[in-house]
Formats: sequence, structure tokens, C-alpha cells
Amino acid sequence: MVNRFVLNGISYHGKGAIQEIPAIIQSKGFQKAFIASDPDLVKFNVTKKITDLLDAAGMAYEVYSDIKPNPTIENVLSGVEAYKKSGADYMITVGGGSSMDTGKAIGIIINNPEFADVRSLEGVAPTKNRTVYTIAVPTTAGTAAEATINYVITDVEKKRKFVCVDVNDIPDIAIVDPDMMSTMPKGLTASTGMDALTHAIEGYTTKAAWELADCLNLEAIKLISKNLRAAVQNEQEGREGMALGQFVTGMAFSNVGLGIAHSMAHTLGAVYDTPHGVACAMMLPIVMEFNADATGDKFKYIAEAMGVDVTGMDQPAYRKAAIDAVRQLSIDVGIPTKLDKLKEEDLDFLAESAAADACAPGNPKDASIEDFKNLFRKLM
Repeated sequence: MVNRFVLNGISYHGKGAIQEIPAIIQSKGFQKAFIASDPDLVKFNVTKKITDLLDAAGMAYEVYSDIKPNPTIENVLSGVEAYKKSGADYMITVGGGSSMDTGKAIGIIINNPEFADVRSLEGVAPTKNRTVYTIAVPTTAGTAAEATINYVITDVEKKRKFVCVDVNDIPDIAIVDPDMMSTMPKGLTASTGMDALTHAIEGYTTKAAWELADCLNLEAIKLISKNLRAAVQNEQEGREGMALGQFVTGMAFSNVGLGIAHSMAHTLGAVYDTPHGVACAMMLPIVMEFNADATGDKFKYIAEAMGVDVTGMDQPAYRKAAIDAVRQLSIDVGIPTKLDKLKEEDLDFLAESAAADACAPGNPKDASIEDFKNLFRKLM
């Protein structure tokens, strides 16, 4: 069996890493940046940390911020038009998954105009050309979109999210600077951190998992478990640990896929506008319980990575210990366990949407429509 692994060409890590950006641009001879960033980051001067660097270096740019928390087809289409009008020749994405996912879709369509219908990018689109040259600067420690070949777009008309997987969309440069994450409020730090943990655990147990991805995902589980609580309290060490942990699992899950915790979270986000990280955090222990009998001894190593002493535990005990550790971490950082918006009459649509999601086939255990309904009910 042949396994493929796709990574960024270059990544920079650590406090002050954004200082590298002007030299990167100068070395490439680019003339004008298209900066994709969400409106709150612009409003609260987070994006300004990047534009100040460009201003100081005398470099031209244009900011595009028509981006929603769950980016829509309309956000992408307006971004494509804005890029064309801007005269830019490269892109900088500044933000969480929303900014980076929007930027990925824009960049792919610019260089592959035959995919101008955003819906045509769903699944594994056969694009021919790389996205426009992109420098990705995350401001959250969760999605790892700066390190992945995936992006997610919301189809408002059909009340669904769709996943796009394309080796041509991975950013050329990732700049992972914990200082860019220091202004995240507690709630966002918690939810994006639990999204990262969901990436690591689902990537570790997916059907496509293999040794290279496994070692990265286990290390990510350790880093996230050790640092998320501290990051929520805005402690520097915790921020640094989470910045690294989310990137490490991003390298891995991007190449081996995810499971139904993500397919169900995508559906909750599309129907109820539930923040993605919150939806992942609520679904993860529920899905782990469902998957447990299809994971061999992997929950033992998950429990150990989360700091549990599994000495003397049999298989049922260490599986429960892993699930309990995940649930407790989620509670400790303030994630709710129930979703008040969820209604019985919505379950058919939710289950069918989750089953059709691109992440579902990677789950270690196949789920029926009735299984999906029962799993969603556990949030009521």
C-alpha cells in the first residue's frame, strides 16, 4: 500500500515568527498582497499586526474581510471578484479556519477558473493548478487550516457544509506565531482547542491511519491535553503549546482524514450555526463511545497521552478512561454538553447530511442513518 503525505513547503514557528513575512515577500518579488481576514480581526487590530509590517517595509496590500464565521459560497464569490480587481499577485490569510478556508477557495478559483462554481470544488476536485501563492497566519489554535489540504464552505441555500480536499490548496508558507493568538477570548480558545483535539483523536483512529500520522497525532494529543487549560487562561506557555499541538495534528489529519464527529459537527454548524469547535467538542466523547469497539488498543494510548495511568486496566477500563479524560477536558474549559436548539423533527435531515459528509467514510466504524440519529439525540 502506498501512503501519500502532503506538507507546507516551509513553516515558521514561535513568538515573533510574523517578522519573517517581509523578507519572504521580498525574496519572491511579489508586488501586492490580497489579505483575507475576518471583520472582527480587522476591528480589533489583530490583522494590523501584519499590515503594520507591510507598511514599514513599503509593501502594497488590500484587505478583504467579507468573511463569516462559517464562510459561505457568497463570501468566496465576492472574494474572487475582489482579488481580480485588486491587482494582487499573492495572498496572506490572517485568521482562523474561516479566513483560511475562504482564502483557499478564492486562490483555487483564481488559478482554476473552470471551477468558478464553488459547489464544483466539493470532495476531491481535479484541479490542475496550484492556488495563488499563499502565506497563512493562524490566529486560533485549532483548525490548522494553514497546514492542511482541506477547506469547508457553507451552502446557505441547501443548509449544508461541504468539504473540499485538494493538494493544490495547501498554503506555501505557514507562520505559526503564538502572539497572533494571544487576543483570543476564553470561549474561542476553548472551542478551537477542542477542535484540534478532535482532529488528533479522529486522525489517530480513522480507517486510513498509519504510523507516520499516528506518531504526530499522539504527540498532538499530549500537547493539547497538557496546554489547553493554560491557554484558556491566556498563559504564554499554554498558548505556545497549543500553537504547536494544533499544527502537528494538522500535518497528520490532513493526510489521513477524520470521522463522524466532524461530519456531525459540520451538519450542526450548517443547520444551527453552531461554532465548529463547540460542535466537535460536544460530539467527540459521544462518537468515541460509539467507535470504541472498532479501535483496537488505540484508546489505551489516547488515555496515556492525556495523562491517565492505565497500569492494570483492561480494555473496557482504558477505553472508558480515554473517553472520560476527553469529556473532563471539555467540561474544564467550559464547553456545553447539550445543544438546546436540537429538535427531534430535525433528526432525519441532520442524519442524512452527516452521512453524506466527506468525513464520514473515514470513521473506524460505519454508521447507519439510525446510528446518526441516536448519536445526535445524546445532545438533547
